[in-house]
Amino acid sequence: MPPRRLAALLAAWALALPLAARADVTVAGVQYQDTLSLRGSQLLLNGAGIRYKGPFKVYAAGLYLPKKAAAADQVLAQPGAKRISVTMLRDIDASELGRLFIRGVEDNMGDKTQMSKLIPGLMRMSQIFTEHKDLKAGDQFTVDWIPGTGTVISVKGVPDGAPFKEPEFFNALLRIWLGPVPADWKLKDSLLGLKS
Repeated sequence: MPPRRLAALLAAWALALPLAARADVTVAGVQYQDTLSLRGSQLLLNGAGIRYKGPFKVYAAGLYLPKKAAAADQVLAQPGAKRISVTMLRDIDASELGRLFIRGVEDNMGDKTQMSKLIPGLMRMSQIFTEHKDLKAGDQFTVDWIPGTGTVISVKGVPDGAPFKEPEFFNALLRIWLGPVPADWKLKDSLLGLKS
């Protein structure tokens, strides 16, 4: 085989390989890419699943990390950028969602002293959701931990408010889904990649 033809075949194979290796996940019609770039950091989809309230699907969520982890303490201890991406599957009162998140942090915070330090940030986060009034089916929000910047909450693709600087704030939010009293046990397992 002529060297030029061999080089062309190898180049075509190299371009096709990442596409073939991709393992994007679709959950309730919401597609989660297997990788994404967040401020220059490459993140992997650790897992994705559905939050149920009774028989109703409320939202789909995907967790992105620098490297995969199958235990909540590994996720929380892992350095680097992280993202939780949530897409609504039904219309919901956004201020109610903000209140549920505060309750989820309270339910998963063993140390009440630490909880008191988080209250100003939690109130500010609740205000972000209150200002949006309603989240419709298909609306998305993300919660990102960006080293050197802090926690950035983006609603419908737009960063909302100043970053929350404390790393403890991001981990407190992650415990809503991954803590000892998660919002949904099946979703926790899905985010940890323990079930699909």
